[in-house]
Amino acid sequence: MRNLFRFIRRYHFFFFFLVLQVVALFLTLSSQHFQQAYLFHSSNTLSGYVYRTYHSVSNYMYLRDVNEQLLEDNRRLMERNRENFLITDQQVFQHEDSVYQRRYTYLNAGVINKSVNRRNNYMTLNKGRRHGIEPDMGVITGNGVAGIIMYVSDNFSSVMSLLHSDMLVSVKIGKNNHIGTLQWEGGDYRRTVMSYIPPHVDLSEGDSIFTSGHSRVFPENVFVGTIEDWEVRRGENFFTATVKMAIDHNKLSLVYVVKNLMREEHEELESAVPGDIQF
Repeated sequence: MRNLFRFIRRYHFFFFFLVLQVVALFLTLSSQHFQQAYLFHSSNTLSGYVYRTYHSVSNYMYLRDVNEQLLEDNRRLMERNRENFLITDQQVFQHEDSVYQRRYTYLNAGVINKSVNRRNNYMTLNKGRRHGIEPDMGVITGNGVAGIIMYVSDNFSSVMSLLHSDMLVSVKIGKNNHIGTLQWEGGDYRRTVMSYIPPHVDLSEGDSIFTSGHSRVFPENVFVGTIEDWEVRRGENFFTATVKMAIDHNKLSLVYVVKNLMREEHEELESAVPGDIQF
């Protein structure tokens, strides 16, 4: 207690000054509207900044839930596309009619590991057999082809990326439906190659490339990318085009796994064809 009194006695002028400042501030704000308004505005600015910061932090915390909801909404929209149905009667075009038989469904998944700088690249998804994923299912995004499921465990799955030397995709040129084969030749992970384009086909820079639907894996008309350049390589009679892919594989985080509901029927039918006929 003696030390406290000694401290107060030593700095009593400073404490007296603080008291006078508080009294002067109170009297000023009580009598001057301008100062009141200024103080009110300053407090509002401060509280607004605090609330804005809190809102930003809250939005970030819920960003994962928002992304998952967007994925689910997109999945539902994708399943309503015409390409996901097998039309058995060309004379009827109502979506609800029984002539439309669903062929493809989609499952949301997250990319938890990936590579883009190797000759043969893979991805790992956070869903597996327990979620309905099986080998040989296609993997796409909202605007591009990502790969094919290769191996599956209960809770995870491994994807052969489009950036893989063994990955072949049947594609077509949007403006004329001419078919070719898409295969990554290494190097730039943003560009791939479309081969076997007939030499009479009219090509232009910017032509859109889509999946052809001539496979059991990908639906028709999934956007792949755009043509940048083309050439006839030595010893070949077809065009080979450089295609800029629509997706950046280095940024992939959310994908859709494609399930072909008629895959077994398709395979059973083609396996019954004589061996000298190939698809």
